[in-house]
Amino acid sequence: MSDDKVRDEEDLNRELIELLNELRVALPGVQVLFAFLLIVPFSNGWDNVSEVQKYVYFVAFICAAVASALLIAPSTYHRLRWREGDKEYMLVTANRLAIAGSVFLAGGMTATVFLIGDVLFGNEWAALIAALIGGTYTWLWFGLALVRELRER
Repeated sequence: MSDDKVRDEEDLNRELIELLNELRVALPGVQVLFAFLLIVPFSNGWDNVSEVQKYVYFVAFICAAVASALLIAPSTYHRLRWREGDKEYMLVTANRLAIAGSVFLAGGMTATVFLIGDVLFGNEWAALIAALIGGTYTWLWFGLALVRELRER
């Protein structure tokens, strides 16, 4: 095996390990969010929520479910294809799944912030707080990296 091939294989292994470790950071958050959202409709007071709160809750719940699926998928994909020799394709696919999962996680968390803010303070404050939180996720999770990439070009 040539030195370039060995180095490429080492780089792919390192990048895959890094990605899987990054997913270990995101997964507990999405699991806690999903667990919280699973119990909300069974809590006392659920019958008193408004139509807006029900819709926002459902958006948050679906976003958390999709985020869970997307963020867990790379690990499952890795398990199913780990000896098939297509690590580069696996890494590219897992990276896309992780990014999409992060988008849905941000959406679910933002909707949950709106829901809680609406219960506590009403629609106007909830919308403002959720917009600020959603903007924070967008900037920190995506904006910083995308701006850096644009500057490098």
